[in-house]
Amino acid sequence: MPYDFRRPIQLSREHQRILMLGFDGFARQATTVFTSSLRTVCQLTLQTIEQRTYNEYVESLGQQTYMMLFAADPMTGLGVLEMPVPAVMSCVDHMLGGPGSDDQPDRPLTEIEGGVIKGFMDRLLNEMRYSLAAVLPLEPAAAAVEYAPQFAQAASPADVMVVVEFELRINERAHRSTICLPFSGLHPYLTNSSNPGPVSDRERAARAHAGQMLRQQMDHVPVSVAVRFHPTQLGPTDLSQVQVGDVLRLSHSSTAPLDVTLDGATFAHATPGAHGQRLAALIVNTPKENS
Repeated sequence: MPYDFRRPIQLSREHQRILMLGFDGFARQATTVFTSSLRTVCQLTLQTIEQRTYNEYVESLGQQTYMMLFAADPMTGLGVLEMPVPAVMSCVDHMLGGPGSDDQPDRPLTEIEGGVIKGFMDRLLNEMRYSLAAVLPLEPAAAAVEYAPQFAQAASPADVMVVVEFELRINERAHRSTICLPFSGLHPYLTNSSNPGPVSDRERAARAHAGQMLRQQMDHVPVSVAVRFHPTQLGPTDLSQVQVGDVLRLSHSSTAPLDVTLDGATFAHATPGAHGQRLAALIVNTPKENS
């Protein structure tokens, strides 16, 4: 997996394994809750556990969905238990003695419907508490309900979250359901759960040697550097009329140094020249910007 410098802390495979065990148990217990409460065949299956920003999570949801925001003590921040509105409507229909047909209204719940589903959601939060007890002493408590994901203020857009995705089957109809938890609050408990305990002097020396080798190798990793003129802007009409032999006037001043760039970012300046039989660029002082 490519390393993302914008996210220095990653959800490791060991942490994923710990969460997978907990949420797999939650899926089995929640299946029992769904089946007994709706009195029909239901199945909740764990699909994926991923690390995303809160903004990425919100963008992955539909225009309208049922989001129960809950306090995740002792973790800081809020968690989200999300289900599509048609799935929630089907649950309410079943619990009120209806057939729970596939043709369900896609709208916010009424006060009565919200009261019916709240007790059901509280049972799911309680099952989450039991399933994650080996990782952290979670005490989830419902805080608010939101239907527009962009208005659900569970976290800041750039906050890193752990997103758990499930497939919910009610009879033969499949729905996507998710749980979203703050990674910063979850990470210390995951680290404690995966801590193998004290290590020997030999293991400690091996880790130190591996770290030293990694630092040495980082100094020799090749990267692609480009020496470029300043960009020139042309209109579509000018570009469509370009022919062989035409001369394009560059916006780069003849006295200005060239840009030395890495991945599109300028980090130095240079003047063109030659070194023996090869072209070369001489690094010069960065010119002062015009006020």
